Amino acid sequence: MEKDNSFGSALARNALDCIPRANADAKDIVGLVKSDGRVNGYQLSDGTTVSKEEGVAMAKNGNINGVGIAHRDGKEYLKSIPNGNENNNLSNLPSISG
Repeated sequence: MEKDNSFGSALARNALDCIPRANADAKDIVGLVKSDGRVNGYQLSDGTTVSKEEGVAMAKNGNINGVGIAHRDGKEYLKSIPNGNENNNLSNLPSISG
């Protein structure tokens, strides 16, 4: 039996401050740059790495696919847009040392 995740997805979307519209040439996040277990950047599909702050600015400008902007403790960060596929959630991406 399939679970209806529409309510959970709606709640998760409501937790986002904004969901920018991605440009046609927007990059995907393919990895998380971590230091001491904390995310401090993102690896993009073109091989570049950017800081959390640069990633947020890029997403706001439509340059990163599939993410929304959220905040915690006064700092903005990227969060996956719920789409029913957990494989592409940021928390499931590989980590690289940074």
